[in-house]
Amino acid sequence: MSAFAVTNSKGNTYYLHARVTTLKNGKQQTIYFFAKEVKEGALEALPTGYTHAESKNGLPVLKKIA
Repeated sequence: MSAFAVTNSKGNTYYLHARVTTLKNGKQQTIYFFAKEVKEGALEALPTGYTHAESKNGLPVLKKIA
């Protein structure tokens, strides 16, 4: 399995991950995040309806497509 990778403007590579968490009200929500290493929960592609961008400080972020 190869994880979805993004290389930022500083030349650092980050890999997309997802984790399902339970909120205080009992509902479950999927949280997406980027990490420098491939870990448990790595995704092979962007989730449907999302695109990636780069924050001011160079970190990759997911954005919902409007």
